[in-house]
Amino acid sequence: MAHFFRWLLLPFSWLYAAVLALRNWLYDNGLIKSFKFSVPLVGVGNLRVGGTGKTPHVAWLVQELRALGHRPAILSRGYGRATTGPRLAGAADSAATIGDEPWQYYEQFGPLGVPVAVAEKRRLGAELLLAWHPEITVVVLDDAYQHRAVQPTLNILLTEWEQPFYDDFVLPAGRLREARSGADRADVVIVTKCPPHAAGAAQVAVALQVARYARPGVPVLFSTYAYAPPQPLTAAAKAAGPPAPGPALLLTGIAQPRPLCEQLEKMGYSIKHHAQLPDHHSFTFENVAALRTHWQAGWPVFTTTKDATRLQPPALQAALTALPALPVYTIPVAVAFLADGAAQLQALLGALLQPPPPAVACRW
Repeated sequence: MAHFFRWLLLPFSWLYAAVLALRNWLYDNGLIKSFKFSVPLVGVGNLRVGGTGKTPHVAWLVQELRALGHRPAILSRGYGRATTGPRLAGAADSAATIGDEPWQYYEQFGPLGVPVAVAEKRRLGAELLLAWHPEITVVVLDDAYQHRAVQPTLNILLTEWEQPFYDDFVLPAGRLREARSGADRADVVIVTKCPPHAAGAAQVAVALQVARYARPGVPVLFSTYAYAPPQPLTAAAKAAGPPAPGPALLLTGIAQPRPLCEQLEKMGYSIKHHAQLPDHHSFTFENVAALRTHWQAGWPVFTTTKDATRLQPPALQAALTALPALPVYTIPVAVAFLADGAAQLQALLGALLQPPPPAVACRW
């Protein structure tokens, strides 16, 4: 039945893809201007709607850029925020004012001196960052693959191992934001959420499929998730200590929670109830109240670091700490590359973002 409806929707997908193809052609031929900046821009995005792992990959890039001696900044759209226009993140902000992912970046990197800004128009966001932080040497653009108004120095395309772009269709028949041919703008393609021990032959097969759409010679790298032990989020969790394997609850508002579910099962937890809400969902008192109806004393409640940013409003904190208080834990996640993927990406960053050598005067 799903295939039948997909075929019915394909004409609308072709129309949508044609409009986007015309837009891309106008940018490619300079008929619509794409802005460059005095510092390099590293774009991270995808062709598909939904979570492909952009947030942990942006975090990996920022850490590597700092290790290379750069002073990076992060620029995001700020999806789901209650504000509009360019905005520089500050201590008075929250997930509500700048979006859950930018607030997660700010909490992680703000103390390290990494500026974070949000703007629907990335050009205005980049100008804001450089005006307030002239020390910046590189800007990482979060989820900007289709934002052609700014021109990245390095364009990184993410695609999932189990749901690769080359097996998908453009909206509404599929989940692609643009045609598969959009992959030809990528300088590197990262296949995300891979099995940690994915066979080399399977990686080669995926790389060959990607190569049908990417430019010749574009590296295809493979990454997986490395999960850290549970971290206490609420006072009740801190008092209870590390959660023992056994029954547990899960609260998520992300696009792809299945890898986390599988990881928790590997860690010995049996998820008795999963409150699975839409991506970027603004949690409510009613959500917490509904979760309580499934909870039993001694059971840990797990959530993601991204979701934790939307549990910070006082009303939600009151709902979580009302007796009996819920022991809520986050499961931090980081990117780990397979084979020599990390070394390849480090080399790309080092080469493309290296400042030009000083001019040498000719001697006659």
